[in-house]
Amino acid sequence: MAKKILVIEDDKDIRDTIVYVLEEEKYEVVASDSARILKKLHEINPDLILLDNWLTDWRSDASGQEISKGLKGDPATNHIPVVIISAVNNIEEITKAGNADGYLKKPFDLTELIAIVKKHAVVE
Repeated sequence: MAKKILVIEDDKDIRDTIVYVLEEEKYEVVASDSARILKKLHEINPDLILLDNWLTDWRSDASGQEISKGLKGDPATNHIPVVIISAVNNIEEITKAGNADGYLKKPFDLTELIAIVKKHAVVE
């Protein structure tokens, strides 16, 4: 059974590229341009969440870091690996502060994308 990856990225080109690459790698991908899809998280039941750190249509005070921290602080979702995607220079600090499992720095190489997904979307 294919691993399910939830991609939350508001840049259409980046989102489409991630979806294409992961589907070519035989992952099942659910993609959204906003964090509102997290309201359906229990229905989606992803094996990994790839989360953009700056979502333009989310609340102005909530970043991917804060969303990740909320997911990791909730016993119902803390088992789901979260990888933050961002172009900021302090992405390692953001990842730690958000209790995320990893990060992918933009611009990223497609082999980096595949490697981080393989690292985190594993059977426990």
